[in-house]
Parts: sequence; structure tokens; C-alpha cells
Amino acid sequence: MRDNNVTEAPNYTNAALIMGCVNLVWIFMVLWAVFGFHIVLATGWAINWLITRLLVRRA
Repeated sequence: MRDNNVTEAPNYTNAALIMGCVNLVWIFMVLWAVFGFHIVLATGWAINWLITRLLVRRA
């Protein structure tokens, strides 16, 4: 028979946040190299606007 020793799942929140930041940085670098800095600014503004809209919608 199996033991029912269920342990707590590992917390990967910090790893997920760090990898998300790393991915955002390299995507911004590629956009900057291909299209220029103004596209990086516009993309950052759009991401910020979307996050703000999500927060307002949840409240």
C-alpha cells in the first residue's frame, strides 16, 4: 500500500518572478535592437496600462 504522506508543494514564486523579469528584459532588448527605443517605451507603456486596467477591474 502507498503511504499518504503528502508534503507541501515547493514555492516557486520567486523563481517565476525572476524568470519573468529576465524574459521581459531580453524581449525589450530585441525590440530595441530591431525597432528602436520608442517601440520599447510604447510597449512598456502598453503593458503598464494593461496591468492597471486589470487592477481596476478586480477592485
